[in-house]
Amino acid sequence: MASPDQDLAPVLDKDGVRLTVDDALATVSLTNPAKRNAQSPALWRALAEAGRSLPGSVRVVVLRGEGQSFSAGLDRQMFTPEGIPGEPTFIELARRDDAELDASIAEFQEAFTWWRQSDIVSIAAVQGHAIGAGFQLALACDLRVVADDVQFAMRETSLGLVPDLTGTHPLVSLVGYARALEICATGRYVQAEEAVASGLANVAVPVGELDAAVRDLAGALLAAPRDAVVETKALLRGAAGRTYDEQRAAERQAQARRLRDLAGVGE
Repeated sequence: MASPDQDLAPVLDKDGVRLTVDDALATVSLTNPAKRNAQSPALWRALAEAGRSLPGSVRVVVLRGEGQSFSAGLDRQMFTPEGIPGEPTFIELARRDDAELDASIAEFQEAFTWWRQSDIVSIAAVQGHAIGAGFQLALACDLRVVADDVQFAMRETSLGLVPDLTGTHPLVSLVGYARALEICATGRYVQAEEAVASGLANVAVPVGELDAAVRDLAGALLAAPRDAVVETKALLRGAAGRTYDEQRAAERQAQARRLRDLAGVGE
């Protein structure tokens, strides 16, 4: 992919992650195409820092990967006995007690949790491979626009692991339990046509049109009043956990807030 944010001064640029901000639009780029944007604890810390660095003006965040792949998953060096210099190896992690191991994984997950916060809408622009941690990072976003060469796969189970970077909840929400289990347990590829048909992706476009499609979607989101988008997002995210009548009540409450706000009437 070309870099639509290359002319902007980065707010953050470290460990394979670059954050740029153009008024209400932020772009988070994975910037190690030579390694197909493989992920490491350092990259996760940088992604979490990017989330904390967002100015309050940002309404839409685009996540993209430079090069031919969005992200091919974990850095393979993490699977070697020596691991990545300065980072714990898998063996060292396994030797920690339950509380320490839980805290370590929770820290890794922080890179994946902020994309769905209520005051932004996040869009993953996904081309090529989105494997394992790459798949889960795409799932962390609210929306996914994919290129027609996309290949999603959840390979953790084939490595004797489980998906633990927050991807299981959105995957089940999007495609249902049975298909999510089949995708995770087999580790097979999900390509563009199936991704759209199953709800994993909002739309698929030719590779050369991915940037333009994401820009168009971001522009449409930014054209709507911010508070209305925030309230609508909250309504939709909470719908699965409410009964029909509870959702009706939530709609009424949200609409009352919007009407009062538009009319300038205090509660």
